[in-house]
Amino acid sequence: MIPLTYARATTLDEALDAAHDPGTAVLAGGTELLNWLRLGITDADRVVDISRVPGLDRIEPLPGGGLRIGTLVRLNDVAAHPSVARDWPVLRMAIHKSASAQLRNLATIGANLLQKTRCAYFRSEEPVPCNRRVPGSGCAAREGHDDRHALFGWTDDCIATQPSDPAVALAALDAHVVTRTATGGRRIAVTEFHVLPADGVDRDTVLEPGELVEAIELDAPAPCSAYVKVRERESYEYAIVSAAVALRLRDDGVIDSARIALGSVAMRPWRLAEAERRVVGLAPDDDAVTSAIEAALAQARPVAGSAYKLAIARGAARRALMTAAGVRP
Repeated sequence: MIPLTYARATTLDEALDAAHDPGTAVLAGGTELLNWLRLGITDADRVVDISRVPGLDRIEPLPGGGLRIGTLVRLNDVAAHPSVARDWPVLRMAIHKSASAQLRNLATIGANLLQKTRCAYFRSEEPVPCNRRVPGSGCAAREGHDDRHALFGWTDDCIATQPSDPAVALAALDAHVVTRTATGGRRIAVTEFHVLPADGVDRDTVLEPGELVEAIELDAPAPCSAYVKVRERESYEYAIVSAAVALRLRDDGVIDSARIALGSVAMRPWRLAEAERRVVGLAPDDDAVTSAIEAALAQARPVAGSAYKLAIARGAARRALMTAAGVRP
């Protein structure tokens, strides 16, 4: 039994006051926090429930055709929103590939981005070397099971990956995380929201103590977009690799611009900038698209057990691009 006190914030100011206390864990949808407490991933003696703070559960249009999604909007409510389904299908698809329908009815879009890695050593119930759990203890995955681990951006301190599906879609959409602090807030690109091991393994995101996610903002609609998730079982599983693509097509069907992000290959969604440049001017079904993706993946640095993921990443990105373009893969 873990002794905890429970409180409910009724305003955003109360939530911000609570978030500043290092001994306080913030509860939103509640689908993951109890696991963290049980495993000792989070060391807190107080839980503050923000799930009923008014104003954070709205989806509202933005000037210029964008969309603001409050941090407490449930995943299934985001996916079911008519604007998301019509204008940002990649986000709807990514959400539908996340967890189970029951969990999506509780989990919130803001907290989904705050998921911690699914590395088995990080989540072990028995003590094992893990620099994220115990700084300086080492990385058990470097000498252990590493087949679900990184292709990009890892160091010897940590080779884990970030598991969120919506985060990959939001990275491909150039979405932003809007935060609030007691003194203001900021707007952070989703592509810069998560912290790579080279920048430290003592935190997962760039959020500072006392800083809460207030909303996610989408820019212009991206109706030509799609998400592909490769996993061991279709019913419920985290991705081996996923891919999100948002395209703009010219009148003749040629690619005018592309945004391509991979998931479960690093501690943040990983944009394939090289491929994005190379596919401009190509037809979506041109063989050169595959060559462009391969050129981007040549920059990968897989650990020994994860090299097989390169072929999966190539196929997932290719399929997502063709699906986004409305071309039969």
